Amino acid sequence: MKQVISSVNGWVNEITEFLQGLIVLGVVVGILFNDYFGVIGGIGNLMGQIGENGLAGLVALVLVVLWYKK
Repeated sequence: MKQVISSVNGWVNEITEFLQGLIVLGVVVGILFNDYFGVIGGIGNLMGQIGENGLAGLVALVLVVLWYKK
């Protein structure tokens, strides 16, 4: 059972790292080619929503940062 959980955990970590790489690639492509895929606009909207929601947004931001530090 521990081996199955370890295997699934490894897959999730690999998928997460891959998706983080795609986000970085999307930002770089957005900077070079005028945000063709809308990644920078999406990140801007997310940050705007966090700013509008006050303390709840701050707590959500802290949770996201802690999740990525893991």
